[in-house]
Amino acid sequence: ELGLYTDPYQYMGALGDEMHRAIRLVVDVAMHTGKMTREQAIKYMMDNEAISEEGATAEIERYMAFPGQALSYKIGALKIRELRNKYSEQLGDKFKISAFHDEFLKDGCMPLDVIEKKMDAWAEQQ
Repeated sequence: ELGLYTDPYQYMGALGDEMHRAIRLVVDVAMHTGKMTREQAIKYMMDNEAISEEGATAEIERYMAFPGQALSYKIGALKIRELRNKYSEQLGDKFKISAFHDEFLKDGCMPLDVIEKKMDAWAEQQ
């Protein structure tokens, strides 16, 4: 989006990161709903992305210990995109992406509903 990728290989790396996050969603949900075993989840990761058995095992065991942890990254990213689009439409020319990000990040980690209320108040002041 910002034009930071200067060649196809960099873009391919970004797509690989997206694929990794998508795979994490699949295995986290599947394991915690009884649809996939630990071994199946490791195999699924190895079959669908460039990851070693050791890497896949470490990731899967982390998801087993912290249900929903893998989902949190994508849910957060989707919420940020949703809020960004909301305020961009709401504010029109007054919307500045750098100001949005500064405000979003300045108070550190918070629950998504709290950050949305905070950002709603920010948007009203723009």
